[in-house]
Amino acid sequence: CCNAGHFDVEVDVRGLASIAKEIKPARRNITGYLLDNGNRIYILAEGRLVNLAAGDGHPAEIMDMSFAIQALSARYLVQNRDKIAREPHKMLNDVPRSIDEEVARRKLAYWGCEIDVLTSEQRKYLYGEE
Repeated sequence: CCNAGHFDVEVDVRGLASIAKEIKPARRNITGYLLDNGNRIYILAEGRLVNLAAGDGHPAEIMDMSFAIQALSARYLVQNRDKIAREPHKMLNDVPRSIDEEVARRKLAYWGCEIDVLTSEQRKYLYGEE
């Protein structure tokens, strides 16, 4: 069983442990529970959020780009709040892809690289345009 959702309340590990005939580690971050009927249940990361408890998390190289996109998107929304207010029916607001591109360009420049020019096929796939 793997919990990749909410909190550590979705998998009743204590309840499982109380009915298990045997509990033993199978490998790092995997615990096996042997039931009376011979079935085994394997629990990842003690039933906690597997990507946080058993993984290495997101590397800083990903997190800094995520936070940059969030900050620039928030700035865009504030700077364009009057336009957005005229569209109250929209539950989600697209921000310009130039924000993603700016973050990508800056990150690649930091690494000493340049961004590729997209082919028409790539643009069509990503943005639905020719």
